[in-house]
Amino acid sequence: MHPPRALIPYLALLFGILAISFSGIFVHWSTAPGVVTSFYRMIIAITLLAPLVLWRVRAVGLLRVKVERPARLLLFPLIGGIFTACDLGGWSTSLAYTSIANATLLNNIAPLWVALFATLVWREKLRRGLWLGLTLTLLGAGVVLGNDLRQRGQLGIGDGIALASSLFWAGYFLITQRGRAFFDTLVYLWLMEIGAAASLLIFCLVTAQPMFGYPTSTWLAILGAALGPQIIGHFLIAYALGHLPASIVSPTMISQPVFTALLAIPLAGQALSPAQVLGGVVVLLGIYLVNISRSAPVEVPHPAHPPLRLTV
Repeated sequence: MHPPRALIPYLALLFGILAISFSGIFVHWSTAPGVVTSFYRMIIAITLLAPLVLWRVRAVGLLRVKVERPARLLLFPLIGGIFTACDLGGWSTSLAYTSIANATLLNNIAPLWVALFATLVWREKLRRGLWLGLTLTLLGAGVVLGNDLRQRGQLGIGDGIALASSLFWAGYFLITQRGRAFFDTLVYLWLMEIGAAASLLIFCLVTAQPMFGYPTSTWLAILGAALGPQIIGHFLIAYALGHLPASIVSPTMISQPVFTALLAIPLAGQALSPAQVLGGVVVLLGIYLVNISRSAPVEVPHPAHPPLRLTV
């Protein structure tokens, strides 16, 4: 028995979020450094998506609009790829120093930085709810970081890296908002992944990261990260974003850190402390208010995490 057609987008959204929620789990299972895992994850996704992208280019062309110097527009996915490499590399590296729940939660603060940039640089008028959301997000993050400070006597380097990676994720959102006006979404995402893979490879070579010699379990974890969160998860969420309103998608998308934290308990043996639960709830409430307090939502798919509906 097939589900009603009206139910399919909701199922796609649910299973898409679940697939992306495994991202931190696969990285945790990998014994390779975070940047190496991220590089191979991108390479696998690029290779598997190449036939579909080629078909898409033949159907709609490389660009949506005609311009005099189309090559210059490639700077958008290239810069987006650099931001993605910094975000994904930083986030995956932070998992070696902090919990999956902390890393995912702090990385998801990116909408806050996007809102601040839109206010300070683009002079966008913001509603009261956004300032409340901003305050709650900072308070929640403070609870999470303060818990680490109390337990360890110092702020964890992993939390700091995860928080820093959220700035690059915000940069990806901002540059992608501009680039998507010229590119098909799938084509842009694929070109961005090429830029990210190239940036990650350069970093791995410069820092002499070990690229080979890993056990089979690590290669399987990398393959799982590419197939599950990177390809299946983003495909399902992209489908849902095309059929559901922002009022449904936005609050649902922020459930991904919750799923990730819950999955980390049985699959990674990382239980949540009361402070993590309290801080996490406050952060998620703040992110929710940030999302619903802005108008004219734009779909911006993220390479490693769920694409939040943002206006930029």
